Amino acid sequence: MQSLTFDLLAKIESETKANEKGYFVRRVNYHDTIDFILNIHYAKRVPSISYAYGLFHYSELVGVVTYGKPPSRNLCEGVCGVEYSPIVFELNRLVLKNNKKNESSFLISKSLKMLPKPSVIVSYADSEQGHVGYVYQATNFLFTGTTKERTDMASEDGKHSRHDLGNPDQRKKRWAKHRYVFFVGNKQEKKNLLEKLKYTIQTYPKKTEGEHGF
Repeated sequence: MQSLTFDLLAKIESETKANEKGYFVRRVNYHDTIDFILNIHYAKRVPSISYAYGLFHYSELVGVVTYGKPPSRNLCEGVCGVEYSPIVFELNRLVLKNNKKNESSFLISKSLKMLPKPSVIVSYADSEQGHVGYVYQATNFLFTGTTKERTDMASEDGKHSRHDLGNPDQRKKRWAKHRYVFFVGNKQEKKNLLEKLKYTIQTYPKKTEGEHGF
């Protein structure tokens, strides 16, 4: 029992050990993410959060990434089937204070290793924000296509409504998004999930005129 405790402590220490530039990643709580999500992220809305991880530069929290259950049942069941829907999570917020080079890929890659195994991670690069998904490409996500543009009923604040609570006379455009998938687990678990993947793996998209950033 004592050796297990030492092993656990060694694992925690290795996961939170700073790199040569003073960066490290560790799990943070819900409240640590709020300022970043509401005051820095363009959506200005707190999503469902099951797991949250912070990027630290020495002692300063400089970024957060959050994972939560997708609001769409169809998405949860549509990635690898109903059987695997409970382990589907969405990387739904990536927020950096300064957005320095390699911070985003470092945060994502380290946080993925800390998630429960096995897990299926889905994330989207928003074309409305000029995002292509380069950070997901850099962290070995699979590109599985681009959603179609559509219009939804708008809510009172002018944003699209996911739950039909908006004004039916107002429509809000929902832009196309690039969809990425990542499997968390050991070699066999990843192989099994890949065999169950219902989306077609496609070539990574590249930046076109007007697109930038992530």
